[in-house]
Amino acid sequence: MWQDPEIGRRAVVRGALGVLAAGALGSCGGSGSPGTSRPVGPHSDAVRAAERLRRTSGQRVVTRSITARPGSVDLGGRTVSTWTYDDALPGPELRTRAGDLLRVELTNDLPDETSIHWHGLALSNDMDGVPGLTQDPISAGSRFVYEFTTADPGTYFFHPHTGVQLDRGLYGVLIVDDPAEPGDYDQEWVVVLDDWIDGTGQTPDDVLERLASSTGHGGMMDRTMQSELLGSAGDVDYPLYLINGRTPRAPVTLTGRPGQRARVRIVNAGSDTAFRVALGGHRLTVTHSDGFPVRPVVTDALLIGMGERYDVIVDLADGVFPLVAQAEGKSGVGLALVRTGAGAAPTVGTTVRELDRQVLLGTDLAAADGVRLGSRSIDRKLDAVLGGGMMSYRWTINGAAFPDADPLEVAQGERVSLRVRNTSMMFHPMHLHGHTFALTGSGVRKDTVVVRPHQSLEVDLQADNPGQWALHCHNVYHAETGMMTVLSYRR
Repeated sequence: MWQDPEIGRRAVVRGALGVLAAGALGSCGGSGSPGTSRPVGPHSDAVRAAERLRRTSGQRVVTRSITARPGSVDLGGRTVSTWTYDDALPGPELRTRAGDLLRVELTNDLPDETSIHWHGLALSNDMDGVPGLTQDPISAGSRFVYEFTTADPGTYFFHPHTGVQLDRGLYGVLIVDDPAEPGDYDQEWVVVLDDWIDGTGQTPDDVLERLASSTGHGGMMDRTMQSELLGSAGDVDYPLYLINGRTPRAPVTLTGRPGQRARVRIVNAGSDTAFRVALGGHRLTVTHSDGFPVRPVVTDALLIGMGERYDVIVDLADGVFPLVAQAEGKSGVGLALVRTGAGAAPTVGTTVRELDRQVLLGTDLAAADGVRLGSRSIDRKLDAVLGGGMMSYRWTINGAAFPDADPLEVAQGERVSLRVRNTSMMFHPMHLHGHTFALTGSGVRKDTVVVRPHQSLEVDLQADNPGQWALHCHNVYHAETGMMTVLSYRR
């Protein structure tokens, strides 16, 4: 059952889940209170090597300070009040090399407690940023230092894991560069997609309260929000959709020259919206999904669920072209521009034919050979049955809402097969903390995957990072009203 946002998850996770976390961490060799450093196992051989490097004087340390605070941001002719990191939208871009130690001090100047979750990164459990599970919440007026090795190259992002704070302006991108990568492109562009309601007369907490108090009519839900690819496409019809913090009336622009090759890193930081993305007059070569290489495939458009990231290569043509992020199943779009020559900028509402041609999902990809999980027998099989609906706005895993759902128990070193079965009418982008998994069959490595209505998929994962790890839907409203559980390491 939904709780008052002022109490919300804070009371829940401090109570029942805090007990679970303390006991389970103790069982895998951890000690100390949440939020303090404690010994935990490494994620992979790469992490082991990076941790050994940290103990020598040769490891590079990247140090940053971030302040979360209320403020005003200009979305492009429209100024709204919201919460941000360092008064920027998106927040500060962090950049490291694989093997670096990243040290980030977060100062919480918000009127509420908060945290930072490092989405997609394999790191020690005490740095994962889930209040009540891996650390104490960071109270208003206090600070917390996150410190971990960025072992795996890729495109990641960071955001709170407290209530529905993600649906404000609290997010930023973290890029981990691979020193061994050839870098056969001329420039790079980070593109962050978002659905926006904060400061437009409502806050995300208002949205949550309205959804959770619905009695069959769905609160803000509009049943016209339907997608041929995803079925029911969301619960909230947002007034604005942004690319890099800007509305279509004042879009950001990538400037280049005809013939240049651009690497575009696309992050969906939205809370309730999948985006169909295309660049007018171009095709996209997909090279990475959730940070890991895939077999390159050319497509006209990508469908990107909340929390997913894709890297694409684009050979730039001559002119001015719209990069369009269509809110899947909804009425709005995000817009950015690519300019390589003369010409008038595309206007709001410009039609991009590529959106209606070949559309690729993450489940259509295949892993590059170098990142496939090694073949071995399955030690444990687990099921995660996704349920719930709009009638009471309660979302569940295995028939229970968090924190009442039984944890999914594993032991260190096991190869685990996880079957995710969606029995609801909504799509769910399911995100696992602290690990990547491989889709059975294609082997594509991901940490967030879209599970469509009344469909199932299976993933394999190597249980090589002890701790207590959240598994949840990355629709922030689904997670906050129950669709979350814990992958729990036991002896």
